[in-house]
Order: sequence, then C-alpha cells, then structure tokens
Amino acid sequence: MKDKLLKLAAFCCAVTLSACGGRTNKTVTAPDGKLDPCTIRFSWWGGDDRHEATLEAIKLWNSRHPEIVITPEYGGWDGWTEKTAAQIGGGTAPDIMQINYDWLVTLSPDGKGFYDLDRLADQLDLSGFDEDVLSFGRVDGLLNAVTVSVCGRGPFYNSQTYESLGASFPETWDDLLALGETMRGSDKYPIDLDIQSGFTAWYLSVVYIQQKTGRNLITMDGELGFTVEDIEAALDFYKSLEDSHAVRTVKEHTDQDGNSALYQSSEFISGRVAGVLEWGSSVGKYEMVLPEGALKAGPLLADESGNNSGWMIKPSLLYAISANTEHPDEAAAFMDFMLNDSECAEILGTTRGIPSSEYAEKSLENSEKLEGLVLENHDMLEAADTVTISPYMELDRMKEFYNTAIEKVSYGTEDTHTAAQEMYDAMSSYLEKIRK
Repeated sequence: MKDKLLKLAAFCCAVTLSACGGRTNKTVTAPDGKLDPCTIRFSWWGGDDRHEATLEAIKLWNSRHPEIVITPEYGGWDGWTEKTAAQIGGGTAPDIMQINYDWLVTLSPDGKGFYDLDRLADQLDLSGFDEDVLSFGRVDGLLNAVTVSVCGRGPFYNSQTYESLGASFPETWDDLLALGETMRGSDKYPIDLDIQSGFTAWYLSVVYIQQKTGRNLITMDGELGFTVEDIEAALDFYKSLEDSHAVRTVKEHTDQDGNSALYQSSEFISGRVAGVLEWGSSVGKYEMVLPEGALKAGPLLADESGNNSGWMIKPSLLYAISANTEHPDEAAAFMDFMLNDSECAEILGTTRGIPSSEYAEKSLENSEKLEGLVLENHDMLEAADTVTISPYMELDRMKEFYNTAIEKVSYGTEDTHTAAQEMYDAMSSYLEKIRK
C-alpha cells in the first residue's frame, strides 16, 4: 500500500486545493518552544469505542501534565462537519481538531485555514511518519494536518446470521446478488448500504465501476473521471442490488431506521441486516453491539476472474491545530502525545485505525494489540490494487448529488439514464466552480 500511496499522495501534495469563500483570521500566535499552564480544547467524532479510549488517553495526559488541561469535545459523525465549519468561521474552533480529508479543500484552500505544523517542530515529532503519508496534510506546501492512519472501506458480516443460514461470505459481485435471493425467504439481507452521510450505496457502486473500467470517479485534482455511461451503469448496479434483495430499499431503510446510524439500529443488532460496508478505522462501533466475535471481515468483492481492484483508500482522519489557537506549543505537545506516545498508543489501540506513526505502530506490535478486524481489513486492502480517494469525492455537496440520484432510482421517480445525466451535470458544474 505504501508504494501506491507514495505516487498518489505526492501527486495530491502538488495540487493546489481550492474552494469558494474566505475567512478573516486573527494574528497567528508564534510558538516560543515552552509549555505554559493553560486549558486547551480537543474535538473529535466517532463511536463509543473511540470515545472511551480517547477519554482514557486524556486522563493519562492530565496525570502527567496537570498544568495543561485538555477539555474534550466529541460526538457522532452526522452534523460534525457543519459544526466544525461554523466554529472555524466564527473564530471559536477548538485548539486541536480531528479533521476529515476533504476539509482541507473547504476549510483551508490556501493552506492558512489551520496552523502550519512545520513551525512546531520543538514539540511535535514527525520523524516516525513517511513523507508520502504526511503529504496528505500539506496544502500549498504548508503542513496543515497530520494523517493519523490510512484506511479504506470493506465489508464486515454478522457470522452468526450467515452460519444460521448455512451461507458463506460473498467473494464476487455475483455472489452478493445470489445471496440476496438466498436470504429473501428468511427476510434477511446480506449487507446494508445507506444514503446518509457515509453514502455507502454510491460508494460500493463506484468500486464496482472502477473495477470494470479502470477509471476513477473523480481525479485527485478535482476532475470528473466517470462518463455519463459510467454513472448510469453504477446506478443500474445499485438497482440490481435492491431488486435481488441484497440490500434494503431506501424506503425500507428509512422506515425501519429513521435517522439512526446502522450500529444503533435494531435491524443490525438483531442480525436481520447481516453486514455493513465500513471504514476499517471505524468498525469497532459495529463490533461492540454484536456478541463477541460475531462480526467478521469479509473479502473485498471481485469480478469472476478474481480481480478486486477499484477499492479505495484514504487518510482515515487527520489532526490539525486551529490557526487561531493561543497555545500552539501546548497543542502541539498534546498532538505529539496522541500520535507517538507508547502508553497512549496502547490505550487508543486501533480505534482510529492502524497508526501512521511508526512509534505508535511499534507500541501496538510490542503489546500484541495490533490485531482484529482493523488489521484484517488493512491487510486485504494492502494486497489489492487500490486507488486513493480524491478529497473532492467526500465534499458534502457531492454527497448530496450521489444520494439524490440513488434515492430517485430507488423510489422509481426517475430511470437510471435520466438520473445519471442529472448527476453528471451537477457534479461537473460544482467541481468546476470549486476548483476556481
């Protein structure tokens, strides 16, 4: 995976990310190389497994540095982007933030939306990171954020449900479609795909088309790589999943779960929905709600020849420091602790994926905590011919285009040809606008 990242991340680093709008920043506080008593805020999103581990890590920090108090701010993913953008725009952002990959496009188009971490070398040790991994967080040559881990989505299944039906995890796309028909009689579903903020319905369809064509949905510099025909084929594939009972329809999903995340849904917890497409770094919250050992990593779906290309990887999340922080040294010291400290690494485990810091990764190896579903998913992606997700793919406006098309096709209000043309036009127009 590192060889693939080296080429793609280096290209991404060379791209000048752009976005509409601007903001007025306060005077940037210069580092002085000293740690002074203060209180700093740290924000992140995630599931209960990540929350519990992070709070324990903060306790460890506060026991070592009682003069530098960390105030935690955390919650679920839905709405987190909007909340953080409002804080940054209003000058009330936390000192340290867990950020998503695409936020560099929208919140720091000129590289000045976050603190330049290269200025904080006295407190922040980046010697354990490959430069190709660090380059994901560079904008116009400024190090805006540090990649905590690199991950991708993969299928995870409730093994108890599968075993009760005498079924095996699907290995090919045809296997998945056939499983839907097999499970129809038991009123169960092989996997779940939603149109919430994770846009997994569209994500899996993109993987399917990327595997067939070798083209990427969006290039690293924000150009649309799919044709109208590619988008139509992706929508056709999604509709075939619904028609074969491989996934719930959008209406069924909405009626049964409402706005609840799948790991909170009785449909998943009961085993009626027997699978999920999830980031390796976030799968812990699904594992926690099932009986111990029930959730298993499934193979990356391939075509009939065994080709499993087209699956995607990206920085799972990054840490950034507010451009307006009044405590840059102290914020950098805490970030260093979260990224590199051996005791902290053992507490956090793989709740944010397999660490990009070689020091943290080594700590997990030594403590025999580098294991489980996160590692299995990581190893499968490393062995596959993966592509790096463009940061433009995860922009909120783009997600609206994906989900609108999926919804129209699912409800039957538009055919796939019409929905594809509308989606292509909307994406092309928006990408052209945001690149300017």
